[in-house]
Amino acid sequence: MEAVKDVTETVTVDLGALLDAGDDAVVILEAGDTRLVAHRAVLADRSPVLAAMFAHDTLETSTGMVRIADIGGPVLRQLVSYLYTLRAPQLPGTAPQLLAAADKYGVSQLKAECERQVAAQLTVETAATAAVLAVRHSCSDLRRAAIEFIKARTHEVMATQGWADAMLHQPKDLIEVSRLLYDPPPKSSAPVVTELSTTTRTTTTSAAAATSASAPCQTPAAARPTTPPPDAATVSQMRSLSAEERDRRLVQAAEQGAVGELRALIAAGADVGARDGLTGWTALHWAARRGDVEAARLLVGAGAAVDARDGGGWTPLHWAALNDRAEVAAALLVAGADRGATTGGGVRTALDLARQYNQWRLVEMLS
Repeated sequence: MEAVKDVTETVTVDLGALLDAGDDAVVILEAGDTRLVAHRAVLADRSPVLAAMFAHDTLETSTGMVRIADIGGPVLRQLVSYLYTLRAPQLPGTAPQLLAAADKYGVSQLKAECERQVAAQLTVETAATAAVLAVRHSCSDLRRAAIEFIKARTHEVMATQGWADAMLHQPKDLIEVSRLLYDPPPKSSAPVVTELSTTTRTTTTSAAAATSASAPCQTPAAARPTTPPPDAATVSQMRSLSAEERDRRLVQAAEQGAVGELRALIAAGADVGARDGLTGWTALHWAARRGDVEAARLLVGAGAAVDARDGGGWTPLHWAALNDRAEVAAALLVAGADRGATTGGGVRTALDLARQYNQWRLVEMLS
């Protein structure tokens, strides 16, 4: 009886109303060969992404069919089970896939539980996959656990098939993992806040400084001193490259946090609006994701479009909000970034992302 009581108390939708809602009350979820019938109201109540999908005139709304191409049948069943019961399955083997699904559909509590399960089963073989998963889906606790694990066994982890697979299939995320491995952590939170505040007051407008002074360091890149301007020989060398190569290197320099090279390329005439052919990211998207304030200000000052959209319809401000890059977000807002811009499909604003991932400094900034 106690178990029945617990399940009953987790239900927040009106189950009685579901009985009278008619044929339109249900939708079919399809993943591979698996098809599940579920109540539209339950899905919308548990998932803000599905709620937004059903609220608009989308194909899913008109057909009553939601096709989910990137997860398997068992994971779909676990996701739907959680949406009905709010009880996370204890199945470590599928936790990474379920975490990705929970992130995609905005089911934050399920994502947090999957994050805990993945962190609890870290091994030399799984560490690289876990670290890449954490970077890709902005899992701060899992990222911290995986990075510390890899630091203690770096050579062993890098010799695994998991590391090789990440290099082949997820090179951009692995670059971020590698950066985290070799960037030293701040000694303590209080001194970092003081140092950042001092730096911010001398290098930003008062509006950005007021926001940044209360925020802890987001990434070591944010606290690095200003990179000196390039010398004439370096600029001349960059100018000797083709325009296509300069543009490619500009995006790559932003991706890798190479601000000195970024300065030289801009001085040599590289296009600050150049895009990565795979993701559609501009250099400013990379600076926002990394939390590289110096690079972001440099690019904006050189004329980079502050509201440029990547292949998924995300602006740099969306990526700053997703990755808790408060100081970069402040710089983007000062430069005129549209805080009301929504991601592809009109689903989420930067504020929605900040709220979803409990980035409270950004919630305050964007509200």
